[in-house]
Amino acid sequence: MGDGRTSDTARAFELLEPLVLAATVRIHAPPDGYGGPVGRGVGDTWGSGFFIAPGWVLTCAHVVGEGGGGSVRLTGREIGITFSAGADGSTGTVAGRVECVLPEADSPDADGSRPDGYALRADGLRPGRSRSDAFGRARPGGLWPLPDLALVRVLAPVSHSCVWLSDRPRPRFEEVAYFGCTDEMGYPEITGRCTRLRGALGRQTALRLGAEDEVEAGMSGGPVVDLVRGEVVGVVKARRQDGGGGLAVAVTALRDLPTGGRGRVGLYRRVMQGHDLHHYDQHLSDLNTRRTWTDVHEELPAERDSFGGRQRLTAAERTTLRGLLAELPPPGSSEAVQALAEAARGEDRDPGLKAPLTWRDGLGLLYDPPGEIGEAAAMLRYATDVSTADHREPPAPGADEELWDWVRGTAERLWRPLRRELGERREQGLADRARRRRAAVARPVPGPSMRGPGLLPPGPSVLLEAWEHSWEEVCDWRVSVLLGPEHVSPVDSGVRVPPAALPAALRAPLAEGFRRCDSHEWAALLEVAVDPGLFTLPVDEWTVTGTTPLGVQRPVVFRHPAGAPPATAEARRRRADRWTRVQTGPVHDQRADCSRGRPRLPSYDWLSGLPGHTVPVHCRLGGLHEVREAGFGVAVARRPPPGPAPASCAPFHRGVRDLLAETGRAGYLPLRLLTLRGRAHGRDPDSYWAAGLSLVWEDPDRPLPSDEPLHGDL
Repeated sequence: MGDGRTSDTARAFELLEPLVLAATVRIHAPPDGYGGPVGRGVGDTWGSGFFIAPGWVLTCAHVVGEGGGGSVRLTGREIGITFSAGADGSTGTVAGRVECVLPEADSPDADGSRPDGYALRADGLRPGRSRSDAFGRARPGGLWPLPDLALVRVLAPVSHSCVWLSDRPRPRFEEVAYFGCTDEMGYPEITGRCTRLRGALGRQTALRLGAEDEVEAGMSGGPVVDLVRGEVVGVVKARRQDGGGGLAVAVTALRDLPTGGRGRVGLYRRVMQGHDLHHYDQHLSDLNTRRTWTDVHEELPAERDSFGGRQRLTAAERTTLRGLLAELPPPGSSEAVQALAEAARGEDRDPGLKAPLTWRDGLGLLYDPPGEIGEAAAMLRYATDVSTADHREPPAPGADEELWDWVRGTAERLWRPLRRELGERREQGLADRARRRRAAVARPVPGPSMRGPGLLPPGPSVLLEAWEHSWEEVCDWRVSVLLGPEHVSPVDSGVRVPPAALPAALRAPLAEGFRRCDSHEWAALLEVAVDPGLFTLPVDEWTVTGTTPLGVQRPVVFRHPAGAPPATAEARRRRADRWTRVQTGPVHDQRADCSRGRPRLPSYDWLSGLPGHTVPVHCRLGGLHEVREAGFGVAVARRPPPGPAPASCAPFHRGVRDLLAETGRAGYLPLRLLTLRGRAHGRDPDSYWAAGLSLVWEDPDRPLPSDEPLHGDL
């Protein structure tokens, strides 16, 4: 290497190292010790891994198979994950469950052979030692079959960083750094070393790491980072027995993940969508003061020297484009992505590359186009075509228009002929799409129905009322059965209970109320009537019988307490009109207490001017009094998350937007939230955004009792 390249490599490593260390994890036995052999605790390192999307860790299959003996099936196995929990170097530990392993069955390596000269993993394991296959069966020495990857679902919503995954169909043989857990200093520590990719084998699935440095024990499953482009291109798999260097698995092997059943989004598409939206949110957030991957990409020597100018999109533009593409539904087929990429690039795809499965994969085919076509022009043409493409399901309202608006705005800095070409391309695409839709009118429209799981059943509900003493932290409470308008059957009541003691105090009264209301077909609705200051009560997380939370067993809604001042005739008319509109749909979301992540207090005048089919969304519980006064009977709110506040509220707002768009009518929301909480309780990372989600539901057909609140001893 020349001095200039060495200097560039050192600078790139210096910039990228903090980002990679923050996302790389140590994998070991589960925190409770379950699943590991006797004597192996949390402190024993099995290997490494790294976050690739919120709630998802990528590692090697043989790492999660460590300590399993010959009887542990890897899919579904629980492991321990220790990760960086803050800028101060603190760590946290969480359980994870193996969602999928590749290969999915006991099979020979991808190319039918096993390369000699490599240890099984980067922790000193010798080739002669026995190994377990993807189903936990012991096997003799030799490498674990390619691609040797495992995708792990994190079993709790935690705040963490994610690496930047390459979207290129194959890596360049450039300078790289690899990271993983070592114990050279006598304690587990994530470290990194520099080398160079020396070639590929196993049909481009395995990458050879140069011998400039050693792959140490425990580094299996760690990321391999391209130092020229600042992106993860591989996963450390094994080390050479006779010195430095080793093998890595290309991240393109992730495209072999299960594609999902008919009409379902495959695991690869789900994870890649979460990856791109994470980095898009980090880039847009004004509250994040630490460097993001996008910031560092702008500072990389190669980025400054050759990626700027009119021929290429900037790092910020590429991040934004991937985020906007991730907002769209996934493509209907690989052929659709390939056709659009080939049309934008001007040549056919190399048949030796893995098929593109997502819109981001199509972008990866557009680097270094032939002839005089610049990357920026090719990517903007591709994005224009995607904005007019047919999707497997309807996109979120305005998502395709937002993509086109970005393309048009980005093209302003480019040459005028391209801007004109993109406009004509857009018009032709819209005309072709309209023609396809007219031709398909007689055929059923693909995609899920806009209906939710159903409406609330008629019948009694359980009413929980609570009043907080303003001068001390205690509450009075009352549990009743609401049989209908003005028909209330009391169950029990109490006074002067600290909020932390409410779950225990209410367990028996709520259980009695549910026994009176539940039928063999339905679990009764729980209505929680409290001031907005008590909307922070995690009622949906309380347990009454067993260990399943209330919010997973039955619909739970919040209501404002009875006894509000009499409304004017105009206010009553406005409330009735808004209730009718949201119940007939379609409903749309509106951020009420934040603007692009920054807090705000919505004014009465601004709220009153919103359309009647609007559902206000609160990520901070601010302004709920004003929302009620403006006549909104349905609103969505979120309790403050435990632990450090997330850098961006965008995932929450995006999730609510999609929830409302899919639901269509507000009447379906209580049962939709019940289903969503069930997914979160089942530890689905795609639903972690909904932690603390609550629904304000002011049904005028279910008036609250007008009795005076309880008061404790004065």
